[in-house]
Amino acid sequence: MKLKYNPPGIVKNIFKHFHWNTTNDKILLTFDDGPNPGTTEKILILLNQYNIKALFFCVGNNINKNNELTKVILENGHTIGNHTFNHKVLNKLSYKNAKEEIEKTNSLLLNKFGDKIRFFRPPHGKFNFRVKKLISDSGLECVMWSLLTYDYQNDFKKVRFAIDNYLMKNSIIVLHDSNKNKNIIIDSINYIADSVYQKGFQFGETNECLR
Repeated sequence: MKLKYNPPGIVKNIFKHFHWNTTNDKILLTFDDGPNPGTTEKILILLNQYNIKALFFCVGNNINKNNELTKVILENGHTIGNHTFNHKVLNKLSYKNAKEEIEKTNSLLLNKFGDKIRFFRPPHGKFNFRVKKLISDSGLECVMWSLLTYDYQNDFKKVRFAIDNYLMKNSIIVLHDSNKNKNIIIDSINYIADSVYQKGFQFGETNECLR
């Protein structure tokens, strides 16, 4: 299934062990698909300016190609989650191949950076009951969202619409660290930060938001 904006309550109830919102009424900002030269650097600079600690769902193959960017993400106090090794839709893979997609990324982060991954997000937000079992068998926690911004369509108006209509005090927000949204990523982060503070909300760190 593919989930949009704030997913319906019935889906959250069926997959109630997934993280759909934060548990401390703070905003968690997440980035999918990186690290990606040309966007990761911009994102890190802005997050540092706003003192925001984010959760980066990184693709193993991108980590492998961008070790220095991965290192900087961790050194800046952000958390890295597993977004598979090749960004493949797990629903379409055999259990063995899907498990390998997850385990390769876990091993890469641990062996190269000494970082043990706790959180997972399925590529394209697609999952089913078999993927749910796979995530659990891998010892990971699945983090979905309550606010999909559609920034990957590279249309800032759509990001503004999403934030204006779906931002809540316990939102898990999805942005992307990729070339798809490189022209609007700065405006998107600025708008999200301004909206959060104007509403009197706060950003939280991963471990406090996902207890």
